[in-house]
Amino acid sequence: MAFPATRLRRLRATPVLRDLVRETRLSPADLVMPLFVHSAPGRRPIAAMPGCDRLGIDELVREAGEIQALGVPAVLVFGIPAHKDTEGSGAWDAEGVVPLATRALKAAHPELLVIADTCLCEYTDHGHCGVLTPDGQVDNDSSLQLLARTAVAQARAGADIIAPSDMMDGRVGAIRAALDDEGFTDTPIMAYSAKFASAYYGPFRDAAGSTPAFGDRRGYQLDPSNGAEALREAALDAEEGADVLMVKPALAYLDVLWRIKQQSRMPVAAYNVSGEYAMVKAAAAAGYVDEQSIVLETLTSIRRAGADIVITYHAKDAARWLRQTP
Repeated sequence: MAFPATRLRRLRATPVLRDLVRETRLSPADLVMPLFVHSAPGRRPIAAMPGCDRLGIDELVREAGEIQALGVPAVLVFGIPAHKDTEGSGAWDAEGVVPLATRALKAAHPELLVIADTCLCEYTDHGHCGVLTPDGQVDNDSSLQLLARTAVAQARAGADIIAPSDMMDGRVGAIRAALDDEGFTDTPIMAYSAKFASAYYGPFRDAAGSTPAFGDRRGYQLDPSNGAEALREAALDAEEGADVLMVKPALAYLDVLWRIKQQSRMPVAAYNVSGEYAMVKAAAAAGYVDEQSIVLETLTSIRRAGADIVITYHAKDAARWLRQTP
């Protein structure tokens, strides 16, 4: 019935009413905190990402404990190695920074989920996500075996979830086969399925030291104009054995997130990336926005668009604010 019989404001009148009919809920249990670990001790602030640091393993363990205590169930670990080479061999080194960090995290916090980012870009001296051909192109098929070796090394160290972010064709299937062959049949894969060649990654590349030495990643990451192609990528990852699909970045691709969730009916993650984080931090520092309000609104919008899991550098602060919200 039309106004005046229908008055939608009736259910907005009080906080209790608004909470009773709220369609989308956000809690610390929906969040994942990305963390950067390096082999040096202590903390090193990341200038482009205020509030985020490169962490030595002891500091990583301490930070992860604080995050878990706030109700955030998982961390996503990115490694910053001391040395790099053309193949990125530090990625699958059993004594490399991520396996060492993973063992330390699981020993200290066995119930915390450790998600291992599985890629070569932080470990190669050229900064690309795979090995190169003699003429400087990223060799898709040769890279698959190295990514699979990396995933197995991470699983052996105790990683709960493997998260390939390279965007090589066929990498989910190659990783699934390698994990199964080594007895890790129960280790899930969270695939960066719709990872776009985005300008929003700038602060991350500074944090992880993974900026390509030449060229860019448009030859393997998705064109930002292509939504239907993103659905094809997600469908292929699902066929190859992915357990969770991911959209990255989040905010500029909420339409893609919604479409993938509707198409797949699978668990879907969205990555609220470094550029999105840094812009909020800069605006809040300048007094242009209220940080708490805009962060919680942003994360809720990502959940509303279909994300079951929200990976965000705001996770620790958001969890604290959510606990304080009546």
